[in-house]
Amino acid sequence: MNVHIITIGDEILIGQIVDTNSAWMGQQLNLCGFQVTTIKTVSDQCDDIVKNISQSLQEADVVLVTGGLGATKDDVTKKAIAECLGVGMYFDEKVYENITSFFKRFGREPNEAHHQQSYMPESVQLLDNKMGTAPGMWFNHQKSILISMPGVPYEMKHLMSEKVLPALKTKFGTRPIFHKTIRTAGHGETNLALKIEDIESSLPDSVKIAYLPNLGEVRLRVSAYGEKGENETQLQQKVEDVSEKIKEKLGDAIYGYEHENLSIALGNLLDEHNLKLVTAESCTGGNIAARIVQTPGSSSYFQGGIVAYSNDLKMRQLDVCEETLFKHGAVSEATVEEMVQGAIKHLNVDIAIAVSGIAGPGGGTPDKPVGTIWVAVGNSKKTKTLRLQLGKDRLKNIEYTTKTALNMARLFILKNA
Repeated sequence: MNVHIITIGDEILIGQIVDTNSAWMGQQLNLCGFQVTTIKTVSDQCDDIVKNISQSLQEADVVLVTGGLGATKDDVTKKAIAECLGVGMYFDEKVYENITSFFKRFGREPNEAHHQQSYMPESVQLLDNKMGTAPGMWFNHQKSILISMPGVPYEMKHLMSEKVLPALKTKFGTRPIFHKTIRTAGHGETNLALKIEDIESSLPDSVKIAYLPNLGEVRLRVSAYGEKGENETQLQQKVEDVSEKIKEKLGDAIYGYEHENLSIALGNLLDEHNLKLVTAESCTGGNIAARIVQTPGSSSYFQGGIVAYSNDLKMRQLDVCEETLFKHGAVSEATVEEMVQGAIKHLNVDIAIAVSGIAGPGGGTPDKPVGTIWVAVGNSKKTKTLRLQLGKDRLKNIEYTTKTALNMARLFILKNA
């Protein structure tokens, strides 16, 4: 079953809001085994809506539309649908009664705009919306189904969950599908693809591997799509078999599965080995510590952190030698090594993470350009360092450094605990 999703609104096109509706709808449809082949956003102009809905009705089994059902002048979705389907409009007394009752609960009266909102395209099957004033609309058009819902996320989710998905499952049935997400760090997408090339080339057509790169990490999604007679248990076994082969190839590049992030993976290792951790941060300004404490229970292994932005604090709080700073500079391997040892000594812990660099967009020099960042992880006996050479985007540099530091700490524990 082929699905198109259309979101309507200039506010999405100009970047004023992010279209979270399509992402959520795509996830829910995928869980049912329905294939979303197109997602598009169109303006509030009636002609644009008509053109895009008409095109999708020719290409898709089901077209899902969100937005443009309110009471203001830019809410023209119903008019566009009527034009697209070649039908007229009628005044729906029940819709108007629902709107009137809705406002009376808040001590208000509907106005003329709400009266106009009660006009519906002919041939519609209305979907009761208990979360708002605009009902959902279902149309059977030739060989396709057109469904229009409000753009307000909680109203759309209510209609999708309670009305739309159950009806689509009844009409089309469901194709079993099973996904597993493998989370990796420290390797790029192409490098990972080369490592598991032989696994991927031997997969049957019903099993796919998708690469989902993000800053500092790559997720691998292994999916099995049901063939005739297969159930979810069989699909899960297919996915697990492939995942196990990938694990054998990638080893400790894999840090977790599904929704596990680097902070959780690091915390699990620290707890497992009964280790205490601190951070000593300069250019990341406490972002590493903030990421660690987002994980519930982090107090069992995270003691705290020092943000030593100035050289003076590096010397006073972390025992970085003045000579080291004079000879090598704050952004150097020697400095982050001393930051690690100073943090371990002063805070009496097992492991420390230290970072110092030039996050940008200014402050670089010919020998240390913007994006030069040193990361160190170590215990009282050994320190591992890494020089990053990133770009000029400050926030991206901080985020990439944070993930790199967390992953370095994870790998350090695996090899040295």
